[in-house]
Amino acid sequence: MKKLFSGRFRDSRIIEGIFLMTPSLIIFSLFIVYPLLYSIFLSFHEWSILDPEKIFVGLENYKQLITDIRFHNALRNTLKFTLGVVPIGCLISLGLAILVNRKLPGIKLFKALFYLPVLPSMVVISLIWMLILDPYTGLLTFLLRSVNIRVHPWLSDPTWALPTVMVMAIWKNMGYYMVIFLAGLVGIPKEFYEAAQIDGANAWQSFLKITLPMLKPTTLFILVMSTISSFQVFDQVYVMTSGGPLMTTEVGVFYIYQTAFEKYDMGYASALSIVFFGIIFIMTCLEFKIFGYYEKGV
Repeated sequence: MKKLFSGRFRDSRIIEGIFLMTPSLIIFSLFIVYPLLYSIFLSFHEWSILDPEKIFVGLENYKQLITDIRFHNALRNTLKFTLGVVPIGCLISLGLAILVNRKLPGIKLFKALFYLPVLPSMVVISLIWMLILDPYTGLLTFLLRSVNIRVHPWLSDPTWALPTVMVMAIWKNMGYYMVIFLAGLVGIPKEFYEAAQIDGANAWQSFLKITLPMLKPTTLFILVMSTISSFQVFDQVYVMTSGGPLMTTEVGVFYIYQTAFEKYDMGYASALSIVFFGIIFIMTCLEFKIFGYYEKGV
C-alpha cells in the first residue's frame, strides 16, 4: 500500500512538473525551436520575401559561401571582434570585481559608476559614443584640441574603426560581467584565504591557487556568454559605422541582415545564420573542453 501511494505521489509530481513547464516549453518552441528548424529548411531553398515560391536548391547556398568574399570578410571581422573583446573584457571585469570586493571608501559609488553603462540600450550607448568621437564637434575632439593633440577620425579610419567599436563594447559590458565575477568572489569561503595566509602564501599565490580555481564555473559562464554576444554583435555596427569604412566593420549578423532585408535573399541569409550558429556551437564546446567540464560529467 505504501509503495502504491508513493508511486501515485511521484506520478502526480511528474504531471504537475510537466504542467508547470508547459508555458515555458510553448514559448521556447515558438520563438527558438521553430525559427531554428525553419531557418535550416530555408537554407536549402531559394526564396525572396517578395515571392511566395520556395525553390529547393539543395546545398547551393552553402557552396556559395566558399567563394563569397563578403562572407569571408564578415567572418574574419567577427573573429577579430570576438578574440579582442572576450579575453580583454573578462580580464578587466575580473580586475574590477577584485577591486570592488575590497572594503574601501567610496567603493559603492565606484561600483555604481562602472555598472551604469549596462543600463542604457546598445543603440543609446552607440549614439553617445558617436557624439563623443565626432571629429568636428565631439567631446573627445574638444579635449584633444585643448591640449594641442591632433584629432583622429576614429570611426572613418579603416584601421581604427573596428578597434573603436571593440573598445565601446568592452566598456558597455564590463560592469555586467564585473557583477557576475563579484558574485563568484563572494561565494569563495574566507577560510581558504586564512589557511593560505597561515601557510605563508602571499596575495598573488592565493589568487592563483584559490581565487582562479574557485572562479572556474563563473569564468566559463562569462566566456560562453560573451562569446555568443560577440558573434551576435549588430547594433553598434549598424548605428556607428554601417559596416564601413571599406567593410572593415562588416560583421556576420550585419551581413546576414543586409542579405535578408536589403537583398531579400532569405535562403542564403538562412545558410549564413546556420553556419554562424555552428561556429558558435563549436567555440562553446571548445570552451567547455578547455575547462574540463566534459570529463567531469558536468
